[in-house]
Amino acid sequence: MRPGKRAAGREVVVEEEGKPSKATESLTKKQRAVPTMGNSTSNEKNGNDQSSGEVKQPIIDVGTGNSSDIDEDLHSRQLAVYGRETMRRLFASNVLISGMQGLGAEIAKNLILAGVKSVTLHDEGAVDLWDLSSNFIFSESDVGNNRALASVQKLQELNNSVVVSTLTTELTKEKLSDFQAVVFTDVNLEKAIEFDDYCHNHQPPISFIKSEACGLFGSVFCDFGPEFTVFDVDGNDPHTGIIASISNDNPALVACVDDERLEFQDGDLVIFSEVKGMTKLNDGKPRKIKNTRPCSFNIDEDTTNYDAYERGGIVTQVKQPKVLNFKPLREALQAPGSEVDAQKFLSLVTDINDKLTDDRLENIDIKLLRHFAFGARAVLNPMATIFGGIVGQEVVKACSGKFHPLFQFFYFDSVESLSTEPLVPGDFKPTNNRYDAQISVFGSKLQKKLEDAKVFVVGSGALGCEFLKNLALMGVCCGKQGKLTITDDDVIEKSNLSRQFLFRDWNIGQSKSTVAASAAALINPSFNIEALQNRASPDTENVFDDGFWENLGVVINALDNVNARLYIDQRCLYFQKPLLESGTLSAKCNTQMVIPHMTENYGASRDPPEKQAPMCTVHSFPHNIDHCLTWARSEFEGSLEKTPAEVNAFLSSPTEYASSMKNSGDVQARDKLERVIGCLEKERCETFQDCIIWARLKFEDYFANRVNQLTYTFPEDATTSNGTPFWSAPKRFPHALQFSVDDPGHLHCIMSASILRAETFGIPIPDWVKSPKHFADAVNKVIVPAFEPKKDVKIVTDDKATSLSAASIDDATVIDELIKKLEKCQKQLPSGFKMNPIQFEKDDDTNYHMDLIAGLANMRARNYGIPEVDKLKAKFIAGRIIPAIATSTAMATGLVCLELYKVLDGGHKLEDYRNTFANLALPLFSIAEPVPPKVIKHKDLSWTVWDRWILKDNPTLRELFAWLENKGLNAYSISYGSCLLYNCVFPKHKERMDKKLVDVAREVAKAELPSYRQHIDIVVACEDDEDNDVDIPQISIYFE
Repeated sequence: MRPGKRAAGREVVVEEEGKPSKATESLTKKQRAVPTMGNSTSNEKNGNDQSSGEVKQPIIDVGTGNSSDIDEDLHSRQLAVYGRETMRRLFASNVLISGMQGLGAEIAKNLILAGVKSVTLHDEGAVDLWDLSSNFIFSESDVGNNRALASVQKLQELNNSVVVSTLTTELTKEKLSDFQAVVFTDVNLEKAIEFDDYCHNHQPPISFIKSEACGLFGSVFCDFGPEFTVFDVDGNDPHTGIIASISNDNPALVACVDDERLEFQDGDLVIFSEVKGMTKLNDGKPRKIKNTRPCSFNIDEDTTNYDAYERGGIVTQVKQPKVLNFKPLREALQAPGSEVDAQKFLSLVTDINDKLTDDRLENIDIKLLRHFAFGARAVLNPMATIFGGIVGQEVVKACSGKFHPLFQFFYFDSVESLSTEPLVPGDFKPTNNRYDAQISVFGSKLQKKLEDAKVFVVGSGALGCEFLKNLALMGVCCGKQGKLTITDDDVIEKSNLSRQFLFRDWNIGQSKSTVAASAAALINPSFNIEALQNRASPDTENVFDDGFWENLGVVINALDNVNARLYIDQRCLYFQKPLLESGTLSAKCNTQMVIPHMTENYGASRDPPEKQAPMCTVHSFPHNIDHCLTWARSEFEGSLEKTPAEVNAFLSSPTEYASSMKNSGDVQARDKLERVIGCLEKERCETFQDCIIWARLKFEDYFANRVNQLTYTFPEDATTSNGTPFWSAPKRFPHALQFSVDDPGHLHCIMSASILRAETFGIPIPDWVKSPKHFADAVNKVIVPAFEPKKDVKIVTDDKATSLSAASIDDATVIDELIKKLEKCQKQLPSGFKMNPIQFEKDDDTNYHMDLIAGLANMRARNYGIPEVDKLKAKFIAGRIIPAIATSTAMATGLVCLELYKVLDGGHKLEDYRNTFANLALPLFSIAEPVPPKVIKHKDLSWTVWDRWILKDNPTLRELFAWLENKGLNAYSISYGSCLLYNCVFPKHKERMDKKLVDVAREVAKAELPSYRQHIDIVVACEDDEDNDVDIPQISIYFE
């Protein structure tokens, strides 16, 4: 089947702008039509008349619900994961969620943020206190009210373009026909089988998902019908390779350039394009490959009689759809279970096991079963969050065919999270408060530890919002002794709203940490939280000082960049604090537990750095759109940000600026001066027509003159010094563009450049600019000089070059002349002249930044015969947007919070902790124990990266040396920061032996120790008695 094809009704409800939606006003009578995604027919028996008032009207009015309209600013990070087609399918999908306890609320949140067409919340039960430890929607005032009705308003606030409605009476299978996917979180097995049978046999099938979270145990079952088509199994872009040669052989051998390893696998289908010579392969026919190697493969084709390969060619993977044959729950489930008290549950399992023959278990894990039965009623927030992410993603798969579904069962438990402390039945006794469900699993003693914890959450974005919600529900920092500090120096943007669920439209521009803290306090009024707006860095150690760190119990990272993570990692190492680390990328997430003296730290292992394209490739020999976009952004920033900023730097302090350029005296200083002079002399704009002239001449320079010069210097038949063709793969021979006002791409590129150039000079933009005819007339008036190629132009071809400009022995002389010229330019400027540097902002679709970058990149792509991309794709690449979705974020934070139970409980061993990597697209779940730290041994001593040696009372150098000698270590060098305080090879240094270490640091290193600092840290180089170097821990010298 093709997912998402079903039409829920036949009447399309049209909404007029500015008037209440007919669909909103009468949702009890009409279900909105779902645009079909193929040629399948609608189910003739689908009933749209939902009588008896069972579907409640949404509390908040919704928008038009037009599935073809995608708010790219709002959904940019999600679009980077799913693409437009998947998003359109989501926008056309109606989903039912039955069971609005914690798990149902998490699933609903993730789907509403994703932007499905409608979500119907079904629950016949009432809110009770047990729900408050897992459901972020409910408050104590909701106790006794229907769960679905208590949920609808707050869930609707997450996304007003999604219709959120309720169903509060008994659910019959016939009502399921209005939905593309149905999710059950609180249904007995008999009823689940009945519902799934109906969904499985329905035409077209309805995707059925059953999920449970029972204490520390959880499961998912998926049935997407007898034949479900997965259109994109993994979500990755098709792999490609640049061809270097193709043999005339049987089978033919295809070799690719060796600058990147091929990602193909045996059995993949590929197509060929742009092959010169052996053009028969360019027929678009998919060919199966075999014998794949890092840079070559075979195609099962006889090319013996084909024309010989000459040059060029791209090979591209063809992604194939996959059909899955799901079994209904009735067939897939082998042995049913029952939710009864612990003893009956154990007896039931034993009876079932005794009746089995081949599959009989010799030993039943009584402890495991008892844990399950004891907390089976409880829905824990971390488990609800984990399964909310998993199930939410499965619904997206069901509605879109994007990513591989679970097939068909998934089970997960975290019994190692249970307390290590012996507990008695009284510890689990309910106390009639919001944490009773959690207490039924962990006991009241751990609950007290959670409430009195001291926690530091670093970052308040998508991860941070989820963490605050989880911690508030768990009761972390909700006691009299507890305190949570969260910090983030960022403000809320529109693109945040599709993942960072604590924020709303009206919060745009406000502090992330402040808004998130306020929202979390509404979830649990007892939450003791302080929001700061400081970036945690070396510059803010007066805020996050020694006292702050020493008072913490645990640190939770919610960061989005490696450098910040490494800094927090070093702080946690230094103060020996547990660090719970997590991250997401697209549908992938990972967690890492950093536990003092038990595990390695975050910085102990790092991913290899991303491969950067050589400068000459980007500027002269691009062979993919990424190179073109990197160049385009570089030109944008150079012309519109860096050069105007340099102009202002000169104008604000001409003498100091000239002096700094002279002192530099290098090629970079020369380039800066040339750009500044050009901006203030030949390229200075006073009218908007001047801006058009600048933009038109830039177009000619970029896409005609430079290309003509390049092909003049290196013609198509050019060879290298060893006789091989210069234009060999991966180089692509370029062709100059002939400008035409009739080409919309040409004209829009110049218009964007003109507008932004005017902005840098503070020139008003006339209204006629957006009239293509008027603008084209203005462009046609520009006189473009004829190009004359130069013979002495040097073009960088070395992959290792770091600059496009060559250094010269007369740079200093040239700089002196340029400074004199610059001083003359200054005298010709109007009084108070200043430029307005433009900082690139990718998330404002009205500022023309991405219009210009996409235009520049696509014109360059035309030069080199590279496929162009639309503005959205350009935004992903040039804006370096990190693909992100709510489901993987939720799962990561749930996994971390399971580990938090262990950290705050104390007493857990290394084997109890878990690091996790998950890819919800595949799906793949990889769980492992953390790696212990490396141990360094010396005689009878041993230490790890976690150790720090502390000496108090400000010892002298001699006293320090004596202290080390007692450990069998001979110190020969001491450094503080980058300054050498002592080295045995310098006789004068021995005069410092009887001086206090802190005094030496102040005297030699000019150390300025702030009032909040009570110690200094030194690095001491030591040898053993056999003159072998010994790496010892950092030493802290306390002077107060």
